[in-house]
Amino acid sequence: MVEALARGLRLSDAERELLFRLAGRTAPGREVISSRIAPSVQRLLDRLQGTPVAVFDAMWNLVVCNAPYRALMGEQATRGIHRNAVWRNLVGPGNRSLQTPDETAEFEAGMVADLRLTASRYPADHELERLIAELRAQSPRFVELWDSAAVAAHREQARHKVVRHPAVGPITLDCDTLTVAGDDLRIMVYTAEPGTDDAERLALAVVLGTQELVE
Repeated sequence: MVEALARGLRLSDAERELLFRLAGRTAPGREVISSRIAPSVQRLLDRLQGTPVAVFDAMWNLVVCNAPYRALMGEQATRGIHRNAVWRNLVGPGNRSLQTPDETAEFEAGMVADLRLTASRYPADHELERLIAELRAQSPRFVELWDSAAVAAHREQARHKVVRHPAVGPITLDCDTLTVAGDDLRIMVYTAEPGTDDAERLALAVVLGTQELVE
C-alpha cells in the first residue's frame, strides 16, 4: 500500500524513503522484490499512454497497466495472487492470447524458468516463497516444470501474439518485453504494424474498452 501511494504521488527516491519511515516501515531493500516504478520509468510510461502497456515485478505480479492494456486484455486484478501472471496462466483463467499447444507449453516453461531465476536472486523474499508454495499446491504442471529445473530456450524479445478480443475479433500484435535492470521490472508493450487491419482493430478495441471504463 505504501509503495502504491509513493508510485501514485510520483515521489523521488528520498521522498519515498521518508514516506516509508512516516508509515513506520522500512523501504524494501535489494534482497526483496520491489514493485517500485522509478520517476524516469514513469515518464516513459506516460509517453505510451495510447499504447497497451503493463508493468510486472520480478515474480510476474502486475504492478500497473494502462487503460489501452485493460481494453485489449480485459480487466486485470491488482491485488492478491490473481495479479500474478504465472498463477493466472497455470491455475487461473489464463489470458486472451491464442496459442497452439506447443506455444502454450513453451510459454509456461519460460515463465516457470524465469520464476526459478528470480527465486535464486531473492532467496529471502517471503512473498515469493508463498507464491511458489501456492503454485506447487494447485498446479501439477508447475510442479513438473519446477522440479525439472529446465532452462527455457532462448526466445526473441519481440514476439508475435494473436489476441482474441471479444468485440473486434483476433488481433495479431508484436509483444515486446523490456527489462528495467536496476529495479528488475518487466514492461510489456503491445503494438501493431501501422496501416494494417490489425492496427485498425487494435485502435477500435482501445476505443471500445476506454468507453466501457468511462461508463
